[in-house]
Amino acid sequence: MDEEWVDPALSFVMKSEGFMSVRSRVAQQAFDLALPVVEEMGLDLVDAEYKKEGSYYFLRLFIDKKGGIAIEDCENVSRAVDPVFDKQLHESPDYFEVSSPGLTRPLVTPSDFLRHEGEEVEVTFYCAVNGKKNLTGIISAASPEAVVFVSGEEKFEVTYEQIASAKRTITF
Repeated sequence: MDEEWVDPALSFVMKSEGFMSVRSRVAQQAFDLALPVVEEMGLDLVDAEYKKEGSYYFLRLFIDKKGGIAIEDCENVSRAVDPVFDKQLHESPDYFEVSSPGLTRPLVTPSDFLRHEGEEVEVTFYCAVNGKKNLTGIISAASPEAVVFVSGEEKFEVTYEQIASAKRTITF
């Protein structure tokens, strides 16, 4: 019987802010090491990934802040975190990158919704809320337990568990 080999560095499930996300063991270690450094810089560490692309391993940190990040933020985080990784990270990736999570990244955690308060989003609910399964509205408030959307004259207060997907509405 053939067994499929799985690299243990690439298989790990972690729970963050009440949401399940898949993060490799290496990415989780990098996230944990980088988090205090990034927070001290006044930024949010959104995620970390450790991925094999071709024959190379990439370690990526995704950072954000209210109003968005600049290339200088990425550069500063890279310079601050790199020596920590050199001393304490158990793996040595071929490439280390720091990036924005991108405009189209789904909003998942309470921190995501807090960071984007006042912005328009498209939301899909698992079950209809106030008779609607989908809405486009403004994030008017967010807390660790719930988020409030305003769409036209209607207000929707929901728990994060009711949200199937949410993404920012991008207009140019």
